[in-house]
Amino acid sequence: MDGLLDGRRLSPVQRRIAHYLTENLHDAIFLSSVELAERAGVSQPSVTRFAMVLGFAGYPELKQALRPLVLGERPEAPQESLLRGAIDSEIHNLTVIRDRLATLPLKELGEALAATEPLPVLGLRVSSGLATTFAYYARRIHPDVRLLVHGGSELVDGLHAARRAGAEWVLAVVLPRYPAEAVQALEYAQKLGLRTAVITDRPGFPAEVVLDAPVGDRLVFDSHAAPLALAMALVEAMADAAPLRTQARLEEYERMTDETGVFLSGDAT
Repeated sequence: MDGLLDGRRLSPVQRRIAHYLTENLHDAIFLSSVELAERAGVSQPSVTRFAMVLGFAGYPELKQALRPLVLGERPEAPQESLLRGAIDSEIHNLTVIRDRLATLPLKELGEALAATEPLPVLGLRVSSGLATTFAYYARRIHPDVRLLVHGGSELVDGLHAARRAGAEWVLAVVLPRYPAEAVQALEYAQKLGLRTAVITDRPGFPAEVVLDAPVGDRLVFDSHAAPLALAMALVEAMADAAPLRTQARLEEYERMTDETGVFLSGDAT
Protein backbone atom coordinates (compact mmCIF):
# COMPACT_ATOMS: atom_id res chain seq x y z
CA MET A 1 0.00 0.00 0.00
CA ASP A 2 2.81 2.42 0.79
CA GLY A 3 4.19 1.91 -2.71
CA LEU A 4 0.80 2.54 -4.32
CA LEU A 5 0.15 5.64 -2.23
CA ASP A 6 3.59 7.24 -2.52
CA GLY A 7 3.42 10.56 -4.37
CA ARG A 8 -0.38 10.53 -4.66
CA ARG A 9 -2.41 13.54 -3.53
CA LEU A 10 -5.59 12.10 -2.07
CA SER A 11 -8.74 13.83 -0.94
CA PRO A 12 -9.76 13.51 2.73
CA VAL A 13 -12.32 10.82 1.79
CA GLN A 14 -9.73 8.88 -0.18
CA ARG A 15 -7.32 9.10 2.75
CA ARG A 16 -9.95 7.44 4.97
CA ILE A 17 -10.06 4.54 2.52
CA ALA A 18 -6.27 4.36 2.36
CA HIS A 19 -6.09 4.40 6.16
CA TYR A 20 -8.55 1.53 6.46
CA LEU A 21 -6.76 -0.55 3.81
CA THR A 22 -3.37 0.06 5.40
CA GLU A 23 -4.60 -1.02 8.83
CA ASN A 24 -6.81 -3.92 7.67
CA LEU A 25 -5.33 -5.11 4.40
CA HIS A 26 -5.57 -8.83 5.18
CA ASP A 27 -9.31 -8.52 5.76
CA ALA A 28 -10.01 -5.85 3.16
CA ILE A 29 -8.96 -7.98 0.18
CA PHE A 30 -12.03 -10.18 0.82
CA LEU A 31 -14.48 -7.27 1.01
CA SER A 32 -16.69 -5.98 -1.77
CA SER A 33 -16.55 -2.29 -2.62
CA VAL A 34 -19.85 -1.79 -0.74
CA GLU A 35 -18.49 -3.56 2.36
CA LEU A 36 -15.23 -1.61 2.22
CA ALA A 37 -17.19 1.64 1.92
CA GLU A 38 -19.22 0.75 5.03
CA ARG A 39 -16.11 -0.19 7.04
CA ALA A 40 -14.24 2.97 6.01
CA GLY A 41 -17.26 5.23 6.49
CA VAL A 42 -17.43 6.48 2.89
CA SER A 43 -19.67 5.96 -0.14
CA GLN A 44 -19.26 3.12 -2.62
CA PRO A 45 -18.50 5.48 -5.55
CA SER A 46 -15.68 6.93 -3.44
CA VAL A 47 -14.09 3.47 -3.27
CA THR A 48 -14.26 3.20 -7.06
CA ARG A 49 -12.72 6.65 -7.53
CA PHE A 50 -9.99 5.76 -5.03
CA ALA A 51 -9.03 2.69 -7.07
CA MET A 52 -8.96 4.77 -10.27
CA VAL A 53 -6.72 7.38 -8.63
CA LEU A 54 -4.24 4.55 -7.97
CA GLY A 55 -4.28 3.60 -11.66
CA PHE A 56 -6.81 0.74 -11.70
CA ALA A 57 -9.97 0.43 -13.76
CA GLY A 58 -11.98 -0.15 -10.59
CA TYR A 59 -11.95 -1.66 -7.13
CA PRO A 60 -11.99 -5.34 -8.30
CA GLU A 61 -8.74 -4.74 -10.18
CA LEU A 62 -7.16 -3.06 -7.13
CA LYS A 63 -8.25 -5.93 -4.88
CA GLN A 64 -6.85 -8.47 -7.35
CA ALA A 65 -3.49 -6.68 -7.35
CA LEU A 66 -3.34 -6.64 -3.54
CA ARG A 67 -4.25 -10.28 -2.96
CA PRO A 68 -0.91 -11.87 -3.94
CA LEU A 69 0.85 -9.56 -1.48
CA VAL A 70 -0.94 -10.93 1.56
CA LEU A 71 -2.49 -14.34 0.89
CA GLY A 72 -0.75 -17.20 2.63
CA GLU A 73 1.37 -14.96 4.85
CA ARG A 74 -0.64 -13.32 7.58
CA PRO A 75 1.81 -11.54 9.91
CA GLU A 76 1.36 -11.85 13.64
CA ALA A 77 2.56 -8.30 14.33
CA PRO A 78 0.47 -5.36 13.02
CA GLN A 79 1.75 -3.35 10.09
CA GLU A 80 3.55 -0.11 10.69
CA SER A 81 0.96 2.34 11.88
CA LEU A 82 -0.39 5.09 9.69
CA LEU A 83 0.88 7.66 12.17
CA ARG A 84 4.43 6.31 11.95
CA GLY A 85 4.25 6.56 8.17
CA ALA A 86 2.93 10.11 8.40
CA ILE A 87 5.76 11.13 10.71
CA ASP A 88 8.30 9.48 8.43
CA SER A 89 6.83 11.51 5.57
CA GLU A 90 7.24 14.73 7.55
CA ILE A 91 10.84 13.83 8.38
CA HIS A 92 11.44 13.43 4.66
CA ASN A 93 9.78 16.81 3.98
CA LEU A 94 11.98 18.51 6.57
CA THR A 95 15.04 16.87 5.04
CA VAL A 96 14.04 18.27 1.65
CA ILE A 97 13.93 21.77 3.13
CA ARG A 98 17.24 21.33 4.93
CA ASP A 99 18.95 20.22 1.72
CA ARG A 100 17.51 23.22 -0.20
CA LEU A 101 18.32 25.95 2.34
CA ALA A 102 21.23 27.31 0.32
CA THR A 103 18.98 27.87 -2.70
CA LEU A 104 16.13 29.62 -0.86
CA PRO A 105 16.04 33.45 -0.79
CA LEU A 106 15.54 33.58 2.96
CA LYS A 107 18.17 36.24 3.68
CA GLU A 108 17.01 38.58 0.92
CA LEU A 109 13.32 38.20 1.74
CA GLY A 110 14.02 38.55 5.48
CA GLU A 111 15.75 41.86 4.83
CA ALA A 112 12.87 43.08 2.65
CA LEU A 113 10.16 42.13 5.15
CA ALA A 114 12.11 43.60 8.05
CA ALA A 115 12.34 46.92 6.19
CA THR A 116 8.71 47.23 5.12
CA GLU A 117 6.38 48.95 7.57
CA PRO A 118 3.67 47.93 8.05
CA LEU A 119 3.99 44.24 7.10
CA PRO A 120 0.66 42.64 6.11
CA VAL A 121 0.53 38.84 6.56
CA LEU A 122 -2.26 37.03 4.74
CA GLY A 123 -3.64 33.54 5.32
CA LEU A 124 -7.14 32.22 4.65
CA ARG A 125 -8.86 29.02 5.74
CA VAL A 126 -6.36 26.31 6.74
CA SER A 127 -3.47 28.69 5.98
CA SER A 128 -4.65 31.09 8.67
CA GLY A 129 -3.04 28.98 11.39
CA LEU A 130 0.48 29.22 9.99
CA ALA A 131 -0.03 32.88 9.07
CA THR A 132 -1.11 33.58 12.66
CA THR A 133 1.94 31.79 14.08
CA PHE A 134 4.27 33.70 11.77
CA ALA A 135 2.64 37.02 12.64
CA TYR A 136 2.79 36.28 16.38
CA TYR A 137 6.55 35.82 16.33
CA ALA A 138 7.21 38.52 13.74
CA ARG A 139 5.48 41.04 16.00
CA ARG A 140 8.12 40.40 18.66
CA ILE A 141 10.79 41.86 16.35
CA HIS A 142 8.85 44.06 13.89
CA PRO A 143 6.99 47.25 14.88
CA ASP A 144 3.87 46.81 12.74
CA VAL A 145 2.67 43.38 11.56
CA ARG A 146 -0.92 43.28 10.34
CA LEU A 147 -2.60 39.87 10.23
CA LEU A 148 -5.25 39.34 7.53
CA VAL A 149 -7.15 36.09 8.05
CA HIS A 150 -10.68 37.14 7.08
CA GLY A 151 -11.84 37.28 3.48
CA GLY A 152 -14.26 39.50 1.66
CA SER A 153 -14.21 43.28 1.86
CA GLU A 154 -12.28 43.14 5.15
CA LEU A 155 -9.32 41.57 3.35
CA VAL A 156 -9.45 44.19 0.60
CA ASP A 157 -9.65 46.96 3.21
CA GLY A 158 -6.67 45.53 5.07
CA LEU A 159 -4.48 45.40 1.99
CA HIS A 160 -5.50 48.90 0.94
CA ALA A 161 -4.90 50.34 4.42
CA ALA A 162 -1.48 48.68 4.66
CA ARG A 163 -0.44 50.09 1.30
CA ARG A 164 -1.70 53.54 2.20
CA ALA A 165 0.31 53.36 5.46
CA GLY A 166 3.53 52.66 3.53
CA ALA A 167 3.70 48.88 3.12
CA GLU A 168 5.84 47.69 0.23
CA TRP A 169 5.48 43.91 0.68
CA VAL A 170 2.78 41.43 1.62
CA LEU A 171 3.55 37.91 2.83
CA ALA A 172 0.90 35.27 2.15
CA VAL A 173 0.58 31.68 3.30
CA VAL A 174 -1.27 29.64 0.69
CA LEU A 175 -1.40 25.91 1.40
CA PRO A 176 -3.67 23.26 -0.13
CA ARG A 177 -6.47 23.38 -0.77
CA TYR A 178 -5.68 26.76 -2.29
CA PRO A 179 -8.44 29.35 -1.62
CA ALA A 180 -9.30 31.22 -4.81
CA GLU A 181 -9.80 34.35 -2.71
CA ALA A 182 -6.19 34.23 -1.53
CA VAL A 183 -4.91 34.19 -5.10
CA GLN A 184 -7.27 37.03 -6.01
CA ALA A 185 -6.04 38.99 -2.99
CA LEU A 186 -2.44 38.65 -4.19
CA GLU A 187 -3.47 39.90 -7.62
CA TYR A 188 -5.17 42.89 -6.00
CA ALA A 189 -2.10 43.53 -3.85
CA GLN A 190 0.04 43.67 -6.96
CA LYS A 191 -2.37 46.18 -8.51
CA LEU A 192 -1.95 48.32 -5.39
CA GLY A 193 1.81 48.27 -5.95
CA LEU A 194 2.67 45.78 -3.21
CA ARG A 195 5.39 43.21 -3.84
CA THR A 196 4.29 39.67 -3.03
CA ALA A 197 5.94 36.75 -1.24
CA VAL A 198 4.29 33.40 -0.58
CA ILE A 199 4.90 30.39 1.66
CA THR A 200 3.30 27.47 -0.16
CA ASP A 201 3.95 23.87 -1.11
CA ARG A 202 4.69 24.22 -4.80
CA PRO A 203 7.15 26.22 -6.88
CA GLY A 204 5.83 28.46 -9.61
CA PHE A 205 3.10 29.99 -7.47
CA PRO A 206 2.01 33.40 -8.87
CA ALA A 207 4.05 35.65 -6.59
CA GLU A 208 7.31 37.58 -6.85
CA VAL A 209 9.09 35.44 -4.24
CA VAL A 210 8.04 31.84 -3.52
CA LEU A 211 9.21 29.80 -0.53
CA ASP A 212 7.93 26.29 -1.19
CA ALA A 213 7.90 23.42 1.30
CA PRO A 214 6.11 20.08 0.89
CA VAL A 215 3.13 19.28 3.10
CA GLY A 216 2.43 15.91 4.73
CA ASP A 217 -0.44 14.09 3.03
CA ARG A 218 -0.55 10.71 4.76
CA LEU A 219 -3.35 11.60 7.21
CA VAL A 220 -6.95 12.58 6.53
CA PHE A 221 -5.88 16.24 6.55
CA ASP A 222 -2.53 17.73 5.59
CA SER A 223 0.16 18.41 8.17
CA HIS A 224 2.49 21.40 7.81
CA ALA A 225 5.75 20.68 9.62
CA ALA A 226 7.98 21.75 6.71
CA PRO A 227 6.10 25.00 5.89
CA LEU A 228 6.18 25.87 9.60
CA ALA A 229 9.95 25.31 9.74
CA LEU A 230 10.33 27.52 6.68
CA ALA A 231 8.19 30.25 8.25
CA MET A 232 10.31 30.19 11.43
CA ALA A 233 13.48 30.38 9.32
CA LEU A 234 12.04 33.49 7.67
CA VAL A 235 11.36 35.09 11.07
CA GLU A 236 14.98 34.32 11.97
CA ALA A 237 16.14 36.02 8.76
CA MET A 238 14.05 39.08 9.65
CA ALA A 239 15.66 39.17 13.10
CA ASP A 240 19.14 38.95 11.60
CA ALA A 241 18.34 41.77 9.15
CA ALA A 242 17.75 44.28 11.97
CA PRO A 243 19.81 43.03 14.94
CA LEU A 244 19.71 46.19 17.08
CA ARG A 245 15.97 46.61 16.70
CA THR A 246 15.47 42.90 17.36
CA GLN A 247 17.48 43.03 20.57
CA ALA A 248 15.73 46.16 21.82
CA ARG A 249 12.24 44.82 21.11
CA LEU A 250 12.94 41.41 22.64
CA GLU A 251 14.35 42.98 25.82
CA GLU A 252 11.34 45.29 26.05
CA TYR A 253 9.01 42.33 25.61
CA GLU A 254 10.74 40.35 28.35
CA ARG A 255 10.45 43.29 30.75
CA MET A 256 6.75 43.61 29.98
CA THR A 257 6.04 39.89 30.50
CA ASP A 258 7.99 39.90 33.78
CA GLU A 259 6.15 42.97 35.09
CA THR A 260 2.70 41.72 34.13
CA GLY A 261 3.17 38.02 34.92
CA VAL A 262 2.12 36.93 31.48
CA PHE A 263 3.80 33.53 31.76
CA LEU A 264 4.12 31.03 34.57
CA SER A 265 7.44 30.96 36.35
CA GLY A 266 9.89 28.21 35.42
CA ASP A 267 9.27 26.26 38.65
CA ALA A 268 5.46 26.35 38.38
CA THR A 269 3.77 22.94 38.56
